[in-house]
Amino acid sequence: MTDCVLFASVFAAYAVLSGNVAGGPSGHDIFELPFVLVETACLLFSSITYGFAMLAVHKGNKSQVLGWLALTFLFGAAFIGMEIFEFHKLISEGFGPSRSGFLSGFFALVGMHGLHVTSGLIWMGIMMYQVQTRGLTATNTTRLSCLSLFWHFLDVVWICVFTVVYLMGVL
Repeated sequence: MTDCVLFASVFAAYAVLSGNVAGGPSGHDIFELPFVLVETACLLFSSITYGFAMLAVHKGNKSQVLGWLALTFLFGAAFIGMEIFEFHKLISEGFGPSRSGFLSGFFALVGMHGLHVTSGLIWMGIMMYQVQTRGLTATNTTRLSCLSLFWHFLDVVWICVFTVVYLMGVL
């Protein structure tokens, strides 16, 4: 629930700041939609693979769980790598968060989502270790279910970010 409130607050801040470009670039000028589409696909595929991991949990198949979680982790890591690349590119071109209110809101919203995905990847790594060493215990199954909710929540948030920030930003 707190993550919902946190993201809603940062979305509201972005909505207020999105028109304040201070003579600098707008989303239309800096966003590369094909790149962001690939980034989005990575995160959406990670949600699908996590779903397969949960199906394997319910079947009690430890090796499939670990395989699907590893694939999910790779998709999530690819997403983060692409986000870091995008941030580095924008900052190196002089479009950092201090350039305008729009860019400040953009970096805050997208960066906060990226930090949440990173924390999800850390949690996933810990869960893969626990499943590997302790198996699919009731505790691990519950934790994997909680991580599943968190991971899918981040996908829903990203769809909102993609739509509001990137799609509306280039139109």
